[in-house]
Amino acid sequence: MTPLKIAVLASTRATDMQGIIDAIGNGNLDAEIKILLSSKKDAYALERARNNEIECMFIDSAGLGREEYDEKIIAELKKKNIELILLIGYMKILSKKFIENYKFKIMNIHPSLLPAFGGGMDKNVHKAVIDCGCKITGCTLHFADESVDGGPIIIQKVCEVNDWDNEDTLKEKVQKLEQDAFVEAIKLFSENKLKVEGRKVKILK
Repeated sequence: MTPLKIAVLASTRATDMQGIIDAIGNGNLDAEIKILLSSKKDAYALERARNNEIECMFIDSAGLGREEYDEKIIAELKKKNIELILLIGYMKILSKKFIENYKFKIMNIHPSLLPAFGGGMDKNVHKAVIDCGCKITGCTLHFADESVDGGPIIIQKVCEVNDWDNEDTLKEKVQKLEQDAFVEAIKLFSENKLKVEGRKVKILK
C-alpha cells in the first residue's frame, strides 16, 4: 500500500506537524507530508518544513477573494494528488468550493473540547478555559466544513486543568494531546475506518 499523501495548511508554527513527522519517521504512520502551504510569509511552519525536507510554499492572499485564494491552494493540492489535508493553526476560513472539493478529507484541530470555546485561537482559548474555572479541557479534531469549528468531531482528548496552570502550561499539555489525536486520526483515515453519518463520525472496527 502506498503511503497516504498529506498536505498541511498553516499560518503559525505548525507545532503539531512535528508529532506527525516523528510518527512517520519511527514507522508508526504510513503517510507522507507532500507539501506545506502557508498563508503567512514569515510563519515558522515554513522553516519547520524545510528543516524536515518537506516541500513548502507561501501563497499570498493579497488582493484575492476567499474563493480565488482557495483556487490557488487547490491547484497545488491537485499537483500532488493529495488525499488528506490537515489544518494546523491555519488562520483562514475555507470557501464552499474548497470544502466541496475535499469533503471529509480536511481535518482541523482546535485546543478545546468543542463545542465549548469554539471560534477562539491558541492562548485565547486556554485563557478562557482557565477564567471559566474549568476542571478539564483538551482538544478536538474534526472534519472541517463551512462553519467555524463546527464540523463533525473525529476525536477528542482530555486533560485536567490544575490550579497552578496558566495559558502556557495548558497549551503545552493540550498540544501533546493534539499531536496524539492527529496521528490516531490519520491512521484511521488511511485504513478507511472513519464513517461520517450526519453530525457523527463513527470509528469502524
